[in-house]
Formats: sequence, structure tokens, C-alpha cells
Amino acid sequence: MTPTYQTIIAAAELHDHLHQANWLVIDCRADLSDLEAGRRAYAQGHVPGAWYAHLEEDLSGPIVPGKTGRHPLPSVAAMEALFGRWGISPTTQVVVYDDSRGAIAARLWWMLRYLGHTNVAVLDGGYAQWLAGDYPVDTTVKPVTPTAFMGQVQTDWLRSVAAVDAQRQDADFRVVDSRATDRYRGEVEPIDPVAGHIPGAINLPFADNWLPNGLLRPAAELQARFAELPPAPHTTFYCGSGVTACHNILAYAHAGLGDAGLYAGSWSEWIVDAKRPVAVGG
Repeated sequence: MTPTYQTIIAAAELHDHLHQANWLVIDCRADLSDLEAGRRAYAQGHVPGAWYAHLEEDLSGPIVPGKTGRHPLPSVAAMEALFGRWGISPTTQVVVYDDSRGAIAARLWWMLRYLGHTNVAVLDGGYAQWLAGDYPVDTTVKPVTPTAFMGQVQTDWLRSVAAVDAQRQDADFRVVDSRATDRYRGEVEPIDPVAGHIPGAINLPFADNWLPNGLLRPAAELQARFAELPPAPHTTFYCGSGVTACHNILAYAHAGLGDAGLYAGSWSEWIVDAKRPVAVGG
């Protein structure tokens, strides 16, 4: 019986199963400084048969100035339509990857799980590991038969602004900023117009989830990394725009700690209202 993968999958394992009928690979490469870089890279070569997901067009909804962050979640209907176009059935094994060690691909991993599709995994180490294994690369797209994808929304996984505002002031909860420490402290802010973090949030940068070779840390190390956090229902991750926080949620799940919450609007949504408090320093 073919195993299912629900957090990560090694490049060798993907290669072994690549041509199975009910497997689907999605390339999520993206560059925030060049919105078309990922699509160009995909066109030049990708895991054989992989489809492409654009961060702005597929993995984000419309930006509403003064209300949303930089990468708002698509509506449930939009996600269902997208997954249906890719032909994802309840038994499809989906594998997602990028060239950022999973930092972008984890967004699609989270979206699928949010709609109840658990058989989805991030390629451990990303496209670099695929190339390091000298596995084949081409420009083909695997034919799929579109289907009617009907999601089972995990509503308790998503945190609103109001929920985060309450949790940050409650000792039984933890709000976790997933950005680099210098951004958390407000020492630099290369993207958003306001520097700092949500008051009461602690800092666990998502980039600390992987080893120097780009692979995800072993589950035991991740358990130690998240040891001071409360159980999943009381833990909420955020980042700049709700994308890389999903990598912390992936690592948290891979550690066997459950499904933590996501503040999808994240810092870029928090700061659209000047009345919301901002903290700097560490």
C-alpha cells in the first residue's frame, strides 16, 4: 500500500512515486521582488508533470486597500475552484514545492488542509533538493481531469484580528511572529510601511525550522523549538502577510503538536488601522 504524506516528503520519495496516477505536483516558486520570476523559472524547467501556482494570482485573494494585508486568503469558493481545476479528489496525493525551502509552498499546503485535504506534503528542501538528487527536469504538465472540489473548512484554524487582539493579552495563549528577528524588533522593515510587531507576540523566525542544508529539522528538534508554546488551539502564528507563517505551522505539525492557528492577515493587515498598538524591541 502506498503511504500518504501529510507534512513533508523527501526528493527521493517523490521521485519513486512521481508517475503514479493519483499524484499531483504543484510548483509554487515566487519572488516578492519580481512577481513573474517564479513563472519564468517554472517555464524553464520543473519537476516533470508539475503544475504552477502563482502566489499573487492563485494563492492570494484581492487586496482591499485599508482593510486587508498584502496576501489575503482567497475565498473558499476561489480555493475550491482552483483545486477543482487541478483535478484534486479526496484520494489525490499532492506535493508542493518552491525554491525557498518550503517558505512559499507551505501556503498552499495550509490552504489545502484548511479545506480538509490532508494528503498534501511539502518537498523537503525544495527544488534545490530535487536538483541535488540529479532527478529529471522538463517542461511538461501532467494532464488532469477537472473535478468538483468540495472543501470541509476548518474554521477554527483561522484567527481574526479581534481574536489575535484578545489572545495577545491572555496568558493562556501565545501569538507568534514568524518573521526575522530584526523585523520583529522593528530594527528594519523592507516591505511594510510600519516597523515592529504585535504587542505581546513572541518571535520564532520560520527560517530557524530548517538545517543548514535546507532540510526541515527532525521532529524532536522541532518539538524542542516549540516546547514553550501552549497546545495548538491556543497558539497562533503570523508573519508579514500570512505566507511564511504557514511554514511555522508546517513545522509545528511535523513535530506532532497538532494544527496551530493562522492569522492570515498578519502584520500587513494589523497596521492598516493606526489605532492598533505596535511594539518595537525584543
